[in-house]
Amino acid sequence: MAKIQAIRGMNDILPDQTPLWQFLENTVRQVLRSYGYQEIRMPIVEQTELFKRSIGEVTDIVEKEMYTFDDRNGDSLTLRPEGTAGCVRAGEEHGLLFNQTQRLWYTGPMFRHERPQKGRYRQFHQIGVECFGMSGPDIDAELLIMTARLWSALGLQSHTRLEINSIGTAQARRNYREALVNYLSDFKAELDSDSLRRLESNPLRILDSKNPDTQRILERAPVLDAFLDEESIAHFARLKALLDAAGVVYAVNPRLVRGLDYYGKTVFEWITDSLGAQGTVCAGGRYDGLVEQLGGKPTPAVGFAMGIERVVLLLETLGLVPDYVTNDADVYVMAMGDGALAAAMALSEAIRADLSGKIVVMHCGGGSFKSQMKKADRSGASLAIIVGENELASGTASVKPLRSDEPQKAVNQSELPRVLSEFFGSR
Repeated sequence: MAKIQAIRGMNDILPDQTPLWQFLENTVRQVLRSYGYQEIRMPIVEQTELFKRSIGEVTDIVEKEMYTFDDRNGDSLTLRPEGTAGCVRAGEEHGLLFNQTQRLWYTGPMFRHERPQKGRYRQFHQIGVECFGMSGPDIDAELLIMTARLWSALGLQSHTRLEINSIGTAQARRNYREALVNYLSDFKAELDSDSLRRLESNPLRILDSKNPDTQRILERAPVLDAFLDEESIAHFARLKALLDAAGVVYAVNPRLVRGLDYYGKTVFEWITDSLGAQGTVCAGGRYDGLVEQLGGKPTPAVGFAMGIERVVLLLETLGLVPDYVTNDADVYVMAMGDGALAAAMALSEAIRADLSGKIVVMHCGGGSFKSQMKKADRSGASLAIIVGENELASGTASVKPLRSDEPQKAVNQSELPRVLSEFFGSR
């Protein structure tokens, strides 16, 4: 019988990989908590209409990439392709948004049916941050300052760069869209197929084209900042001043747009040059009209999403995974003989109570001393604790260093907490 394998683009995260994921998630959690952000958890399945109304029906995501199905009641449901719409839905449904300010974050899997490639999967994972009820550029600046702090905590500050832009109000974008379509219509014969399709549906996305011929055409195209309204210009100027004051380095990219219809005013991307074409590791912007668009009261909002796979890949590529990010044990406890097993297990529990945060593995499954020592060595532990008949009789435990030439020694079990604390305290 043939083995069943994972669906293409939906990958297993194996035990030797999860410590790095946990390190990243814990670092993010600590940074966000220090700024007063609170976690929210939403379902991974939502009504399809939520994403059609928020993302836009003529986007690649809705047209080609969503995992959509009818349930047994005939309702159209979709595995979430992004988190913002669901967060807005949850906030509005539970009365968290109107006349309030919220700083929220979430993490979890998202789903898009696109071509899998390194760092980009059909089930991928994001950390999302969403802020509601604050209309000024100060909260935009806080998000970027906070992300810069996160890169510093991860050792990535010199490997990421920030690009920002303002895409103005909906009216400003409509005016720009008309000018851009008029300009590009003269080059239809030279545009690539994706750009031709977007010319009719979502022309601003052509600005993101990676096709060099299209980029050459765009060199003389109208630029969006020439169409910005005064409010957006003032908002963007204040944002830049706040970033300058905080020492956050950025570049203004006048062709930076976001692929989702709900964005307006500030947009930004954190980019790395260390992952080839998959350079964007975090992106977002303002979406002041989305809450109202989904049935709520007008509520200003801004947020971003960070791709966990991309950041994990970046840390691995640059060799920035800390040595302590591992599944290796610290202590491996062995029982020699059935009579010592209960005592060794009790001793393991006592060691765990004394050494909070350390990994203490109790050998299970029996075996000879030689086979147990092999497993102790493979566990990565620094110490093996051995309890046999002699140790039972004398009330001791044998402590054997596994990563040095120090000799094995017998330690009174009452002294074991002190000995272990001194051993690990010196490391």
